[in-house]
Amino acid sequence: MTATAPIITSTDQPIRVMIVDDAVVVRGLVSRWLAEETGVEVVASLRNGREAVDQFSRYEPDVVVLDIEMPELDGISTLPLLLEKKRDLIVIMASTLTRRNAEISLKALSLGAADYIPKPETNRDVTTSTTFRRELVDKIKSLGARRRRTAVRPAPAGAPVPGRPVAPPLAARLGPLPADIRIRPFPPTPPRVIVIGSSTGGPQALQVVLKGLAPIAARFPIIITQHMPPTFTTILAEHLGRASGRTAHEGIDGEPITAGTIYVAPGGRHMVIKRVNNVPVIGLEDGPPVNYCKPAVDPLFASAADAYGAGLLAVVLTGMGSDGAHGAGDVVSHGGAVIAQDEATSVVWGMPGATAHSGVCSAVLPLADIAPRIIRLASGDRL
Repeated sequence: MTATAPIITSTDQPIRVMIVDDAVVVRGLVSRWLAEETGVEVVASLRNGREAVDQFSRYEPDVVVLDIEMPELDGISTLPLLLEKKRDLIVIMASTLTRRNAEISLKALSLGAADYIPKPETNRDVTTSTTFRRELVDKIKSLGARRRRTAVRPAPAGAPVPGRPVAPPLAARLGPLPADIRIRPFPPTPPRVIVIGSSTGGPQALQVVLKGLAPIAARFPIIITQHMPPTFTTILAEHLGRASGRTAHEGIDGEPITAGTIYVAPGGRHMVIKRVNNVPVIGLEDGPPVNYCKPAVDPLFASAADAYGAGLLAVVLTGMGSDGAHGAGDVVSHGGAVIAQDEATSVVWGMPGATAHSGVCSAVLPLADIAPRIIRLASGDRL
C-alpha cells in the first residue's frame, strides 16, 4: 500500500495578494484597503500583465487581482500565463461594466479565473465606492482562505482544483457529510419547476447543471438568480442558452413562465414569481438589496414557494455568504425540496453550506451529481 503524503495547510500565514492594474490610483487605493485588513498582505502592485508574468516567481502570490484592460499585455492574455506558473492560483478579474468586458470576464472564468469584480467607471468612482471595496475585500479573503485550507501537495491527475469550477467528470465524492448536517427525505411530489441560486463560481456551475439537465429541460421552467451586475446577466443568459440548447433570457416583468425556458434575474433587480389570474409570471422589483445582493436568491425562492408549493425544487450552488438559505426554508415549508452543492466542488461553500447547515436539504451533492439526481426525481425516484 502506497503511503499518502501529508496534507500541509498554511492558514496561519497571511493571504499574499498581487494587484495588477495600469491605473496608479486603483493600485494605491486597493493596497491601502488591504493593508487595513488582517490576514492579508499585498506583496506586489504592478502596472500590466507583462510585469506580473515576469515577476511572479519573485512574489509567489496566492491571489491576483487582474485588470482586463492594460497596455503591453492585457488581462485575458495574462491569465493563462499566470495559471501556468501556479495551478491553484486564485485570479479575480476586474473590469468596468461594458458588454465587451462582460464577455471577456465570462471567458476568463471558463479559462480558470476564480471570480470577477465589476469596477467603477472612473478612478474617482473607485475612490468613493464602498460596495466595490467591500466586495473586493470579501472575495480576496473568501477565495484566498479556500485555497489556504487546501493541500499544497500536487493533486492527482484529474482532481478538482479548489477555487476553480469542476467539470462533470471530475467531481469529488469525498465520504460522508459532516455530522451536524441533517438530511431530509425528498417529498413525494416530483418537481415541476426548478429554481437555482448561485454566486461566486456560479457561471461555470450553472453550465454544468444545465447541460446535465438537457434530457428533461423541455419539461420544466428553470429560473435562476446569479449574483451579477447589469450587462453581465445579459451575457450570462446568452451563454447558458448556448450551453443548454434551450431558450434563455433575462426575466421580463409580467412575462408568463413556460416549460423549456431558462429565466435569469437581471442585474440590479430582484426577480420574483407572481400569480396573475392564477398564471405564474415573472415579477421584477427594485427594492433594497437583500443579503447585500441585488438580485438576491431569497426573494426568488420565497416567492416561488408561494407560487408552486410542493412542485418546486430549489438548488443552491457555490457562492459567498448565506443568500438562499432563508428562502430554501420557505421552499421546504411549502412542501418543496432543496439540493445544495457540496463543499468539495464549490468554489466557495458559503451559500450552499449555510443552506445545508440549516437542515432543509434533501441532498448535498457534488456538482456533477446534481443534474442526474434531478432527472431521477423527475421520474419519481426519491432515492
